Amino acid sequence: MSTTNSNSNEVINKVPMVFVSNSYLEEFTDTMRRRPIPWEGYQRADIITHEEFELIIAVENISREQLQTILDKDGDKYAQLYISLLERTMRIDTVQHILVLISDMLSENEKRAVYFHNTTIKDPKLPYRPFLKILTRDDDFIPLASAKILTILVCTAPKPPLDFTEFFQWIVSKLKSNNNHVSDLGVQILGSILKVPEYRKKTWNTPQALDNLVYLLKERNLTPQMLYQIIFCFWLLTFDGEIAANFNKKYDIIPTLIDIAKSAIKEKIIRVIIGTFRNMIEKAPEENFPAMLVAKLLNFLENLSGRKWSDTEIVEDIEFLKTQLLENFQSLTTFDVYASEIRSGMLHWSPPHQSEQFWKQNAQKLNEKDYELLRILARILSTSSDNLVLSVAAHDLGQYVKYCTSGKKFLQEIGAKQRIMELMTHEDPDVRYQALLAVQKYMTNAW
Repeated sequence: MSTTNSNSNEVINKVPMVFVSNSYLEEFTDTMRRRPIPWEGYQRADIITHEEFELIIAVENISREQLQTILDKDGDKYAQLYISLLERTMRIDTVQHILVLISDMLSENEKRAVYFHNTTIKDPKLPYRPFLKILTRDDDFIPLASAKILTILVCTAPKPPLDFTEFFQWIVSKLKSNNNHVSDLGVQILGSILKVPEYRKKTWNTPQALDNLVYLLKERNLTPQMLYQIIFCFWLLTFDGEIAANFNKKYDIIPTLIDIAKSAIKEKIIRVIIGTFRNMIEKAPEENFPAMLVAKLLNFLENLSGRKWSDTEIVEDIEFLKTQLLENFQSLTTFDVYASEIRSGMLHWSPPHQSEQFWKQNAQKLNEKDYELLRILARILSTSSDNLVLSVAAHDLGQYVKYCTSGKKFLQEIGAKQRIMELMTHEDPDVRYQALLAVQKYMTNAW
């Protein structure tokens, strides 16, 4: 999964355009395919024309080879027919059947999507409108089948549709479904459309899209395949420089991915994680180097170097990451590493915390960016249940006020002083001790 600028497009192009495959949906599709539709009755009732009836009957109950021949010859006719029927039909069973016919047409050969895109000549809202319209139908099959077809159409469009908010919102809603089959489909669909560069920023900016994806990764008991699919989405997202710069800052994803890689059995999971890290370094080195060093990625890469891999690209990516981390380690200041640790929330007694020299030189820096690091420390004190984290955070705020007395008022305003005083009665002796020391430093100079 090498991702240098010269070959990143080539790497992405190796990925299948659409890889939505789900037994749950396939079983549904087979069931719908076997249900008879009264096409003759529709013709007699003038719901469909004689020409439409003839086209439909021509593809019913024939061999796969015969079907492919007809669709390759008259693809434009069938695309127009199916779109027209979807726009006019309300009966659930008929809509279901039409979706099966379209799915069969496209799944066998995605290049046939061009026939559907040609319908835009008559109406600029086609071919998407009928599929978007039925995304919210009260039916277990119709929205899922429609979404799969929309995915193919979106990924094969000559140019990305300008506004697909409705579809993105639908995907987000499926990511948090309690039905594992449905959330799996949501992840697969997202992984497919993220191959289109324009949809990466759209996904990032869609409310709760990444929140739900990260929640799935961190909180659900996932199969190896589902793990891979989610991280594959991350890999594609991090080809965007802005996303690569902010991904870990917002979701603290680096340590999570390292933990997953450590326990992963499937090589492809490790490969896509390493590929994601490579993207993050190539696209946003300053934002990601400190966090990777704090999470001890370099140590993990050393362990990976000693393993045998079937994929030579993973070896290349591991060596690239090691080289970059080693080269940039010396350029990072101690404060860079400290700040990254604070942002990660994974506080431990690393050297900066216990160095008086560090605090003499850097206490004032905690005031930068509108007191960003102080706000994070205050939030950690209020939300963490980890005794080690609470001890270190209380210690740091004590050191801060020792060397930057002007910041005491601000800490009082955001409730940090009150929280430290509360921790003096904490059940853990070290938390109590660090809180007591911090309060003593507060009181050295009157408030």
